[in-house]
Amino acid sequence: MQTSPDEAWCVSELNAKVKGWIERLGQVWVEGQVTQFKVNPRWKFAYLTLRDTEVEASVQVTCPQTLLSNPATPIREGDRVVMLGKPAFYEGRGAFSLWVTEIRPVGIGAMLAKIEQLRQQLASEGLFDADRKQPLPFLPHTIGLITGRGSAAERDVLSVAESRWPEVKFRVINTAVQGAKAVPEVIAALEKLDADPAVDVIIIARGGGSVEDLLPFSEEALQRAVAQTRTPVVSAIGHEPDNPILDNVADLRAATPTDAAKRVVPDVVAERNVIAELRSRCQVALRSWLQREQQQLAAIRSRPVLADPHTTLSVRREEILRTITAIRREVRHLIATETHHISGLRSQVAALGPAATLARGYAVVQVIPRDGRPPEVVTTIEQSPPGSQLRIRVADGSITAAAMQTHPAD
Repeated sequence: MQTSPDEAWCVSELNAKVKGWIERLGQVWVEGQVTQFKVNPRWKFAYLTLRDTEVEASVQVTCPQTLLSNPATPIREGDRVVMLGKPAFYEGRGAFSLWVTEIRPVGIGAMLAKIEQLRQQLASEGLFDADRKQPLPFLPHTIGLITGRGSAAERDVLSVAESRWPEVKFRVINTAVQGAKAVPEVIAALEKLDADPAVDVIIIARGGGSVEDLLPFSEEALQRAVAQTRTPVVSAIGHEPDNPILDNVADLRAATPTDAAKRVVPDVVAERNVIAELRSRCQVALRSWLQREQQQLAAIRSRPVLADPHTTLSVRREEILRTITAIRREVRHLIATETHHISGLRSQVAALGPAATLARGYAVVQVIPRDGRPPEVVTTIEQSPPGSQLRIRVADGSITAAAMQTHPAD
């Protein structure tokens, strides 16, 4: 459509036509570097600038904040990415931007995103769980070491371990630690060391390097081989900031190869100092215990019963003798009392008996029946009618007489 000074478009008409032309482009993939983040937790969308890496050119980008906070592909300022978006033109202010619905990292970012996705997958399978981690032996007899030939990592592990415990032994298998051969060679060495019953722990060590150099230690095949190993495995890859997936699957992560040697092999000097301290504490405790027991034994031996064992027998003998004397005294007193009482009773009986009565002048008159019955004491005149035969007992004998006459009392 042609325009002229007389038939010029107004601004809104121009913007509307430009909007239509732009929107006919549809969705496009655009590559660039992320700069100038504008995000706010309260906003639904994020605003950033995508800059061309070759020439001075940029475009404003609008995208949901969820694309930037995805843990599998976190986007940071300076990352190189490709975006799928639809060009948009705002008629009101005449501004052009790109509405983005998908973001993918490229180069190193893509590799890191792939590693992060595999890390999440293995974590969901339980390969990172603490309960499947095997404890390291306190004092390993033989250590398996998988590392590059003549590498600084090998020298560091061997020198540090032998300085801490000279008696420690190593079975070293040199493999490729980067490139296409690294993973199969490391897996083969791992299986060989795991099958050796003399090997107590296995260290996989490599010095620092770029992200590409450390990629083999994030390969899935190696992670599953380590997870199936029966021997404890220590990961000593790179430096402190490096974090290949092997660090999560291994039974122990060491920050560096030197740190791995320190974590696996105890310090002989420190252990001997601990033993010396424990021995000293045991000696002090034993001497204190022996001293307490000696004091208690001396206190027991100082008691009279143990100082002279016969003392108790003597005391008990004296008590028995005193008791016997008291009993005898009581018995004699009781016998004397009862004897005196019996004598009194005997006197009373004697005073009241027939003999004493006869001695005072009385007599006992008995009638002798004619029918042969025993004599009866005469207590009434009816028992001795005139002519009855009588026997009169007196103190010194008896008199036989006959009843002449009876007289009743007045």
